[in-house]
Amino acid sequence: MSDAAVKYEADEARDEAYSIPLAEINVADPSLFRDYKMWPYFERLRAEAPVHYSQGNEDTGPYWSVTRYNDIMSVDTNHQVFSSEGGITLRDQDEDFKLPMFIAMDPPKHDDQRKVVSPIVAPGNLAKLEGTIRERAGKILDELPTGEPVDWVDRVSIELTTQMLATLFDFPFEERRKLTRWSDVATATEESGIIESEEQRRAELLECAEYFMGLWNERVNAREPGNDLISMLAHGESTRNMDKMEYLGNLILLIVGGNDTTRNSISGGLYALNKFPDQYKKLLANPGIIPNMVPEIIRWQTPLAYMRRTALQDAEVGGQTIRKGEKVAMWYVSGNRDESVIQNPNELVIDRERPRQHLSFGFGIHRCVGNRLAEMQLRIIWEEILKRWDQPIRVLSEPQRVHSSFVKGYEKMMVELPKRKH
Repeated sequence: MSDAAVKYEADEARDEAYSIPLAEINVADPSLFRDYKMWPYFERLRAEAPVHYSQGNEDTGPYWSVTRYNDIMSVDTNHQVFSSEGGITLRDQDEDFKLPMFIAMDPPKHDDQRKVVSPIVAPGNLAKLEGTIRERAGKILDELPTGEPVDWVDRVSIELTTQMLATLFDFPFEERRKLTRWSDVATATEESGIIESEEQRRAELLECAEYFMGLWNERVNAREPGNDLISMLAHGESTRNMDKMEYLGNLILLIVGGNDTTRNSISGGLYALNKFPDQYKKLLANPGIIPNMVPEIIRWQTPLAYMRRTALQDAEVGGQTIRKGEKVAMWYVSGNRDESVIQNPNELVIDRERPRQHLSFGFGIHRCVGNRLAEMQLRIIWEEILKRWDQPIRVLSEPQRVHSSFVKGYEKMMVELPKRKH
C-alpha cells in the first residue's frame, strides 16, 4: 500500500473516531484492531474520557475502559479491589465450559500455582536455554530464501516461539504446530475465521486436554520429576490435584502466554523498523543497541491489548465511580501510547532513554511470569538477523492482522530478504 493510501485510511479512521458520539465508542470491537483503526479512538478517550463506560456488544457486555498509563497502573497494582477472578478477557466464560487458570485467580491460590511454574523462567534456567534458542534461531534464518516473498509470521515468528514452547513443555517436537493451533483456537471467535463455531472451539480444546493428559500421566509416574512445565504441574503441591478443566485452563494460559505474545513482538519489531527506516539504519550501524531496542519493540507492539478486572467493591478511578461487579479493561495498548507519560509514544525509538517504561507485561501480582524469556528470544533473533544481513529486511505490504481486540497480532506478513553478508 502506498504512503498516500495509508495516510488516507488513517485520516478516515480519525474522522470516524472523532465524529461518533463518545457514549457509542466500543474500543473492544475486534474489527478496529484487524483494520488497524483503533489508535484515534484511544487518543480521543485519553483526552476526553480516560475512564470511559461502554455498553460493549453481546460478546463483551458493558465495561469500563481505562486508557491512561497512570490509571492503568493504579488498577493493575490493586488486586484487593480489582479482581482477576471473573476472567481476563471481556467475554465471560460460559458456565458450562469454565477454564480456571492462575492468571484469573486471586491470592492465595494464584500465588501458590504461579510458584509451581516460575522456576522454568528463573535466571539459571534461562541461561541454559540461551544456547538452544540461538541455535534454533540461526537454523530458521538460514533456511529462508532470498529474493522471493517469505511469510515472516509463519516461517520465523511462529516457528521460533513454537519450538521454544515445545522445549518448555518437553512436547513431541515433530508435533509442535499443534501448540500453535491450540494457541490460536483458545482466543478465537466465530468471526475470526479460525473456527466455524463455538462447538468446534470446545472440541479442539478438549482434544488439547486429552493430549496433555497423556503427557501428564507419563510425567506423574516418572521416577525423577523432569524440569519441564508439565512435570512441574504434575508434581506441584498446589497443582497436582487439578481437575481436567483447570489443567486445560493453565495449559492455555502457558501456551498463549509463551507463544502469542513473543511471536507478535517478533513480527511487530520488523514491521516497526520498516515504518521507521531511520531506526533500522541506527540498528544496522550499532548492533549493541539491541538490548535497549527489545523493550521498546515490546512497548510499541503491546502484544496483548488489554487485561480485564472485575471490581470487588465500589471504587473511584480517574474521577469515575466503578461499581462493584462491573468489568474494567486496562488498555495496555493505549497506556503505552500515553503522550503525558511517554515522549513521542507513537514512534519506535530504539535508543529511548527508559525503554522499560511500558505496560505490556502488566504490573502487580499478575506481572508476566515469562517476561525475561520473551525479551531473551527477541534479543537473540535480532542478534542472529544482524549477523546475516547488513541491509534491511523489507516488509512488502501491510500485514494481515488478527481479528481480536485481546491478542494484538499478525496472521501474515510478507517480506523480502536482502543478500546475506557472506
